[in-house]
Amino acid sequence: RVQLVESGGGSVQPGGSLRLSCSLSGITFNTYCVAWFRQRPRREREGVAALSPRGGTAHYAPSVRGRFTLSPDSATNTLYLQMDRLKPEDAAMYYCAAKEGSCTYGGLWSMSGRYGAWGQGTQVTVSS
Repeated sequence: RVQLVESGGGSVQPGGSLRLSCSLSGITFNTYCVAWFRQRPRREREGVAALSPRGGTAHYAPSVRGRFTLSPDSATNTLYLQMDRLKPEDAAMYYCAAKEGSCTYGGLWSMSGRYGAWGQGTQVTVSS
């Protein structure tokens, strides 16, 4: 059974950092694309970052590139999202998602409808 569990959300001031964790069960990084999405109030869910299978390419949304970093830990089957220099517009519910195979074959990695497994989400608040 595939299960994704997020943790690490919280409240931080602008310019601060947080590290989100996505613990995977039933799947591994070898064969699955694992991604982070976020959803702000009254906005559509948007792709933040995704990691291709077998430690392949890391994809980032332009709005977070250079500030957010994906880091997989195969020993614990956990995908981390290090978020630095956080901005108020980064505040959202963050979700971990997974799909079998390539992140980009057949479509954009950031299309949420391509992912079949989702976690319950973790809230990130950025305010002074």
